[in-house]
This record gives sequence, C-alpha cells and structure tokens, in this order.
Amino acid sequence: MSKQNKETLRILPLGGLGEVGKNMMAYEYDGHILVVDAGLMFPDNDMLGVDYIIPDFEYLRQNAKRVDGIIITHGHEDHIGAIQHLLAAVPAPVYATPLTRGLVEVKLARNGLANRATLIKIQAGETVQIGPFQVETFHVCHSIPDAIGLGITTPAGLIVHTGDYKFDQTPVDNWPTDFAKLAEFSGRGVTVLLADSTNSERPGWTQSERVIGPAFDEVFRTAPGRIIIATFASLIARMQQVADAAVRHGRKMAFVGMSMVDNAKIARNMGYLEVPDNTLVSIDEALHLKDKEVVLMCTGSQGEPSSIIGRLSAGTNRQFDVEPGDTIVLSSHPIPGNEEAINKTINRLIRRGAEVVYEAVLPVHVSGHASSEEQKLLLNLVRPKFFVPIHGELHQLKRHAVLARQVGIADENIVVVENGQVIELSDDKLSLGERMPGGYIFVEGESVGEIDLDVMREREQLARSGIVLITVTVDKYSNRLLKDPEVLTRGFISPDDADGLIAAVQKKVNDLVNGGGLDDEKLISDAVRSLLYNETRRRPMVFVAITKT
Repeated sequence: MSKQNKETLRILPLGGLGEVGKNMMAYEYDGHILVVDAGLMFPDNDMLGVDYIIPDFEYLRQNAKRVDGIIITHGHEDHIGAIQHLLAAVPAPVYATPLTRGLVEVKLARNGLANRATLIKIQAGETVQIGPFQVETFHVCHSIPDAIGLGITTPAGLIVHTGDYKFDQTPVDNWPTDFAKLAEFSGRGVTVLLADSTNSERPGWTQSERVIGPAFDEVFRTAPGRIIIATFASLIARMQQVADAAVRHGRKMAFVGMSMVDNAKIARNMGYLEVPDNTLVSIDEALHLKDKEVVLMCTGSQGEPSSIIGRLSAGTNRQFDVEPGDTIVLSSHPIPGNEEAINKTINRLIRRGAEVVYEAVLPVHVSGHASSEEQKLLLNLVRPKFFVPIHGELHQLKRHAVLARQVGIADENIVVVENGQVIELSDDKLSLGERMPGGYIFVEGESVGEIDLDVMREREQLARSGIVLITVTVDKYSNRLLKDPEVLTRGFISPDDADGLIAAVQKKVNDLVNGGGLDDEKLISDAVRSLLYNETRRRPMVFVAITKT
C-alpha cells in the first residue's frame, strides 16, 4: 500500500482507458478498495494464438484482503469477461443487477467457480454500502437490459461513474436513462464525473434502438431462404428485436452456440427476453424446417474464426453449412482493429452463395453508446467540478475532453489518462499520483499471463518471415563437422526454391566450422541470418543447435 493522506481518494484505472475493452476501475480510500467492472478485450489481428486479453490487476491481487466489493455495471463481455480470473485471485463479493448477475453466474459456472463466489443481487435505483463507499445505482439505457451507472459517495466527494450509456428516448424495453437521478446528483454537487467516451468522435445523437425494427422487417420480408443473424451473445436487446420480427413474419427462431443459448435461457427465465414458446425451437428442429420458415441467431459478427459465422465462412461448421439463398445479417459495429477480419468474413460468405447484410447496407445495428451531443448533455446535466473521460482509445478520450471544454468545464479540471496512471482526489483537488502496471494479460487456453509481449513479437516475426533450423554435428576432439549441416525451413521459402539457398547455408556453416573452428551457436546464427538477408532481403528467425560426439 502506497503512502497517502488518509483523506485521499485514489482512482486506479486498470483497464478501458486508452483502449476499447477490458474495462476495470478501482477506487481506494483509507485502505479500502471498490472495484468497478472486470472486462476482457478481443485480441488484435497480429496477436496470434491469443483468445482474449484481461487487465493487469496485480495490485488488486496483492491487496486482495482490502477489496470490499466488486460492482458490475452491465453484462457485456468488455465488463464481465475477466470476472472469473479476478475472483480466483480476489474473492470479494460481487454486486450486480439481476440479468447481469445471471450472466456472471453462467460464466463462473463454466469455469468451476459457481460455488466459490458471493453474488449479491441489487436493483437499479438501490443504494449499497461497500466499505466506506456509499454506492447509489441508477439505470442507464444501453444495448443490454439492466445496465447501471454509479453515484459513489466518499468522504472526498461524490463520484459519478456512468458505465456504458446512451440517451435513447424510446428504448425497446421502454426504460430510458434515469435523468432525474443525474439531476439530483448535480444538485448535491458532483466532484468527479467519469464518463464513457466510445462515441466522442461521432457527431449528433445515437439513433434509437427502435430503428432496427424496420430494418429487420425489410430483411425478413425479402429473404428467400434462411435468415442467420450474428451478434454478441450478451446483446439481449437484439435477441428481443429478432424474436419480435420472427413473430411478425411467421418464422421459427433458434439460438446457436453455447453462449448464445445460455444467455437467452437466462434472459427468458428472468423475464428480460420474451419469445413465445411456439416461436422458439432447437437448432435440430430448425434445420428440418423449410428454409423460409427459419431464423437462426448466433455469434460471429466480429469475424472471429472460431465463432459460428467464422466457421460458416470457412466451410468448417459441423451442424450446418451456408446454402445459396441464405441471408446472413451481421448486427454489430466493428470493434476497432476487427474491420479487416469482418470484411474477409463477408467476402467468404458471399463466395459461398449467401446474401450478407451489415451496417453499411441497412441499419441492422445501432450503437449502445452516447454520441457527442449526448455526452455534452450529460456534462451539462451533471455539471461536475472535475472530469475524467473513460472507456475509449486515447484519441476518443482526448475528443471527449474537447467536448467538456466546449460546455464550460475548466481545462485544468479535465484529466485525460491511460491505464495505470493513478488519479488522486484530496482537499477538493485532483492530481496525478504514481503509475502502476496497466498493460495486457494474454489468455490462451489455460494459460493466463504466461505469454508476454516478447512472445507476441516472436510470433509476429515467425508469421512474417518464417524460421530456419540448423543442426550442426561436430567431432568433440577436432571440432570439425562429421556430416553436412541439416537445414530445415518452415514458412520462409517454398520447397521449389529452397535447394540453392539451403546449399548456400550449408556451405556458410561448413566454412565457419571447418575453416574457422567456430562452434558458437549465436555467432553461426548471426552469420546465417546475414547471408539470408543478403540473398532474400528477408529476416527469418534462425536457430542453430550444435551437437558434439
């Protein structure tokens, strides 16, 4: 624990600042810690082999006994995707609204933690005391039901943490953001506002979710065969819109994939998703119905290779394949960095005979995040003394800061930071504290944190230029070669072009060992690397193994 004034509130951004995803914030006061969200982030295209990325919460691990609670704002993966990893290291109680709690419970059950976690159900509008933090929850409109923002009263001041939000006046669940609570906070005096910056560069207002209904009607009316709709497994509001369209157009609806099936089941059981029993069928039943009577809902809207849509585009899905006449709808906005993968997926689906509908074709997706005018309205409504933009890449955080200045927040009262930069609130002043780790923890299968950026760089180099393996067998007495060096290449050069280059490598090693008496693996690999670069202008990874017999 760092030295600090007892009256200092420390704001610890562990994820979601300087990036889109893996949201995690911690608030620390007088030795007590409150954690908000525990999300994951999807890997970039060059992060080969990585399943997903979670925040570096080593500070919380080291101070696990001081964590009084974890509160989750909503059930999207970028806010709950790391919860099983966090609870394995920090067994604190988790507070969440009913649907969010249910989604967390399923995630924990899949990872063998169902009976080891304390999950406390709260309702939007409820106030809970977590250590020295009085947390008032308020409903916010987002693309999933039961999303909340937080008003956190501390001895250092009132903090408003919005979570993901937008100001949809006509949401599909008829439950708009709680403007009255935000106004009440303003009347009390908000010391610090931390607000979602995802759409800070998007002018105007985010469209209402209701515009999707007519777009789905257009798809359902014109599709000659099956309709396959891909979105995030936690986008319950989109499930409801698809179900409503299925009822209107007389189609049967089936969910495909474990996460989609599990989340839909929870949402139905809790009353957040209403699908008539005579509309919902299993995937097996759906595949035996006429194509024009079916709509399937699955994952893969981001072009993930392992998802249903990813496998359909590659022709590797086991249960069913793409057929001519299928209409495939990608109902989501590309996560930054995923554009290339999504475009490739769309092209592959078209080649396989499908009609593909996506955001640029019809409004089949609406963002769940506030655009710039809504963000300015929030700032004017709350009127905080200090403002910290959160949830976004650095350029989005900076743009949100510009919007804050436009509505009159003093420049010196706006703090733009990235992960790991501690912010301290003391004596009604906001200042920067020390830095702590705020980087990536890579998850690959059962491996958590065992892969670092050096390994990522090595994988990237292997993918870019391949590898050359050289085995050198020498006499331990004379240090001369007993046979020609064995040279093996992978991903570097085609077999048709390899003979001449391999012969040149063998000659180089022969000259170094027999001519110069060299038996140093690094020096030999450096010399071969130089030779290969001169011949090909490429830099493969070169490994040399010397065996003495």
